[in-house]
Amino acid sequence: QVQLVESGGGLVQPGGSLRLSCAPSGSIFSINIMGWHRQAPGNQREVVATVTSGGRTNYVDSVKGRFTISRDNAKNTVYLQMNSLKPEDTAVYYCNAALKLTRVSDYSAYWGQGTQVTVSS
Repeated sequence: QVQLVESGGGLVQPGGSLRLSCAPSGSIFSINIMGWHRQAPGNQREVVATVTSGGRTNYVDSVKGRFTISRDNAKNTVYLQMNSLKPEDTAVYYCNAALKLTRVSDYSAYWGQGTQVTVSS
């Protein structure tokens, strides 16, 4: 069964940087939109950034200028470079992607298991 596998979370001081990565674990036919979401304790999950197959990006206002989403289509991987991290960025970060497993299947939404990002001194 195909899963999205994330890596790169951890503990970092305010002002620091982290890079998250996410890729499907098995064979797929194609990927449409990919993105990162986050959920802090007591809050709803929110979209952080998305990137289309053509490279068009979109960000939530709170991370503009600090976070960069990118994707390597050859590796089926999406990245989230997070700079100038703030304590309010602390959350579990989830990867999300629309995957087409075979030539004849439809795109379906897949989620990663989540990776913890903690920004604290």
